[in-house]
Amino acid sequence: MYAQVLEERKKSIRRAADAETSPIRCGARSVSGAVSQRACVYCGARVVLNPITDAFHIVHGPIGCAAYTWDIRGSLSSGSELYRNSFSTDLREKDVVFGGAEKLAAAVDEVMRVHAPALIFVYCTCIVGVIGDDVEAVCRGAERKYGNRVVAVKAPGFSGGKADGYRLAGEALLQFLLPHKGRKKRGGINILGDYNLAGETWIIKRYLEEVGLPVVSTFTGDASCESLAHAPSARLNIVQCAGSMVHLAQRMEREFGIPWIKASFFGVEDTGTSIRQAADLLGSAETRRRAADLTRRESERTRRLLEPYKARLAGKKAAIFVGGGFKAVSLVRQFRELGMETVLVGTQTGRPDEYEVLGKLVGPDTVILDDANPAELERFLRERGADILTGGVKERPLAYKLGIAFCDHNHERRHALAGYEGALNFAEEVNRSINSPVWRYIRG
Repeated sequence: MYAQVLEERKKSIRRAADAETSPIRCGARSVSGAVSQRACVYCGARVVLNPITDAFHIVHGPIGCAAYTWDIRGSLSSGSELYRNSFSTDLREKDVVFGGAEKLAAAVDEVMRVHAPALIFVYCTCIVGVIGDDVEAVCRGAERKYGNRVVAVKAPGFSGGKADGYRLAGEALLQFLLPHKGRKKRGGINILGDYNLAGETWIIKRYLEEVGLPVVSTFTGDASCESLAHAPSARLNIVQCAGSMVHLAQRMEREFGIPWIKASFFGVEDTGTSIRQAADLLGSAETRRRAADLTRRESERTRRLLEPYKARLAGKKAAIFVGGGFKAVSLVRQFRELGMETVLVGTQTGRPDEYEVLGKLVGPDTVILDDANPAELERFLRERGADILTGGVKERPLAYKLGIAFCDHNHERRHALAGYEGALNFAEEVNRSINSPVWRYIRG
């Protein structure tokens, strides 16, 4: 299996049968300049913070950084649309030589004059880390001048990988939350790590509120500065995207005393488990009864509607490469629900406990890999005979070049894949892609 794999990568690639005796290496930082499927630190921070609908996001760096993350999420808003823009200080050669702090201060002044947002995030990109602008001083000065929150997100690319960007985003959110620490407990739930892609946050909130579990705040899908300010008053955090939000959940537990659990709303099995688990931890006997009724009713209905798809997909081979390990676990279960075998599974930011669970869910010959590069993915997709690859925007061209079907599970998507409705959408997309007539001509 390790032929043509670089020596330093061998510890990050395992057959499932070998993973227990020789655990996979994960959590290592990407080497700056190396080619992997991870995004940069700044991108990791931006995708977490961007869906806050009425916050202002200033990218302190060259215009290309802002262009790279323009409208980066498929997040929907019930309020402001300000987050759908990308603003930049547009640093150029002169600024690299003489510094860009004055340019940033002028940008903040203009933002306050035109928009007057309650919260501004200032992202420091690679070039700012090189020239050494004191961005935090600019932000403190702006807060004193205007009385609004201005938070620096120091995310130069050479400081780590995408997971480090998630951590920085969590710290930026915590800076905003700490002044609201004394709020009286409301008794509800915060949803962490759901970004309202195609309205998925609304789907999850509807389930929870239907069984009697009010949602206090969401991080960060369809969030506003006002709703986030109430987050310290919640009694439970449920973490949907573990890769991006575990650090914040841990910090909120220490600072505000809010316990947290991992939850997944991808697939019939995991959606039902998550609703019942939240009801068990926080609800009354009536809430638990309503959760049991809802999950039983919706699970039976959804599985009945999945039967026609299973007839067309049974026996097909699936490959998965997504951001976090918890999502990968849910996807393995979803493919299993459709009668499909997972022959390759990898993540960008998976944790040891998540890889341990994956190793037990898949077959002994399934390839498990962390922070892959395109050459590795191509090699194992061919070797394992995958019929479909589930991944993000960077994986799509690779799948199509190989003549393999593709399912988009990335953060730019415009179709909901969460909840019971999402399970049906997922089956429909997998079926349409695998059974498209185009493959007859490409593979023929």
